[in-house]
Amino acid sequence: MQKCFYYLLIISVLFGISSCSDDDNVFNNPFLANVSVNFTANLSLPQYNQLNFPGNAVYQANVGNAGIIIVNTGSQFLAWDAADPNLPPEPCTTLQIDGLEAVSNCPDPNRYSLVTGQPTDTEGLEYTLLNYRVSEGNGVLQITN
Repeated sequence: MQKCFYYLLIISVLFGISSCSDDDNVFNNPFLANVSVNFTANLSLPQYNQLNFPGNAVYQANVGNAGIIIVNTGSQFLAWDAADPNLPPEPCTTLQIDGLEAVSNCPDPNRYSLVTGQPTDTEGLEYTLLNYRVSEGNGVLQITN
């Protein structure tokens, strides 16, 4: 009986270790710093009013690496870091909103989907947009990492 208990214990430990999630792939991007994000957006305020309507996005400076972009997809709210994840930090690498895409202002601009975070032109782009967690309650969005 004791032998069976030890086998169950070993299997449980191995299963527990293998099921742990690993965020290392998020932080392996050499162009983005691992900064703490804890931001609240009240949807009743004028600067966030556009987020009450599906398909709109809003830029918020001074959060994350180069600000954040908050998006209402119609089915959920998403928040992305506004730093281009495939370029070293420069003034032109802060992404600008263009409909449901984010575009850098560099001479050879990169474009990303604000719905998936994926580059829309995948040639040579290794990293996707950095996503932040968004929780919604009573017309307030809480954005964290």
